[in-house]
Formats: sequence, structure tokens, C-alpha cells
Amino acid sequence: MVGDLFELTFFMWLVAMCAFAPLGYFIYMYTMKSGEPFGDTEPHGDSESKVLDLVEMAIHKVQGLLGKK
Repeated sequence: MVGDLFELTFFMWLVAMCAFAPLGYFIYMYTMKSGEPFGDTEPHGDSESKVLDLVEMAIHKVQGLLGKK
């Protein structure tokens, strides 16, 4: 009876630690970098991207075919 209670408590703690580990890691990283969650990151839209370049080229090509430009 006591062994079953200990085993149940142990597994409940184990599941809880695995479930909340990502949250704890995020809080740790956020406080470690002086309020910046993952260090110095560039603001959205300031960095060059091949995907964004390809989409922009496709938009211009479609606009050219439609005669909008």
C-alpha cells in the first residue's frame, strides 16, 4: 500500500518535471540574457532571406504578366 503510493508519487513528479522542463528552460534563458530570450536577434524583416527573395520575384513576375507594372 505504502509502496504503491510512493511509486505513484514518484511517477507523478517525473511526469510533471518532463512537462514543465521547457518552461523552466525558457525562463532560465530569458533571465540569463538580460531580458532577451535568446540573445541578440534581428528584428523581423531586416534580414535577407532566399524565400522572401523568391516570393518577391514571383509577385513581380505575376504583376508583369497581368500588366500592373
